[in-house]
Amino acid sequence: MKIKKKIVLIGMMGSGKSTIGALLSKKMNMKFIDVDSKIETIEKQTISQIFKLKGEKYFRGIEVETILSMLNSKEKELVLSLGGGSFLDEKVRKNVKNNSLSFWLNWKPSTIIKRIRKSSKRPLIQGLNDQEIEKMMLERNKYYAKSNFKIDCENQKKNEIVDKIISIVKENEIKS
Repeated sequence: MKIKKKIVLIGMMGSGKSTIGALLSKKMNMKFIDVDSKIETIEKQTISQIFKLKGEKYFRGIEVETILSMLNSKEKELVLSLGGGSFLDEKVRKNVKNNSLSFWLNWKPSTIIKRIRKSSKRPLIQGLNDQEIEKMMLERNKYYAKSNFKIDCENQKKNEIVDKIISIVKENEIKS
């Protein structure tokens, strides 16, 4: 199926954007780009190393630049998985809204906390307790809610989430 807009997955770290994005792109025969992986390739460092050595501000600058270049590329058939904090940036949000269909992969805080609690790959939660992570989630949810579509993922299998996104994409392609 040829589609006119890029598909962008947003949500909290640990929400499955990379996993769902890879499955979705395969099923729709589209190219998949995980923004965090792309940045690690460009910078030749892990996200944690970038945060540690160059700081969050530097990382956010690279992140915005990378996302905008992909959103504004001529390539239409693209599934993008954004980093958990990138949709908080106004430029990113505006460009996502103008150039793509965005899907918020939403989960209960307890599920996300369980998934990310012991990860050393997530520098923003190092040293935070569960209440602080939940607070971060609730703050970010205000931004995530500005996506085109909210997918409640709790108690759903990966393929069910993917199929739900595909049916929404098809529906929107018909309307446009």
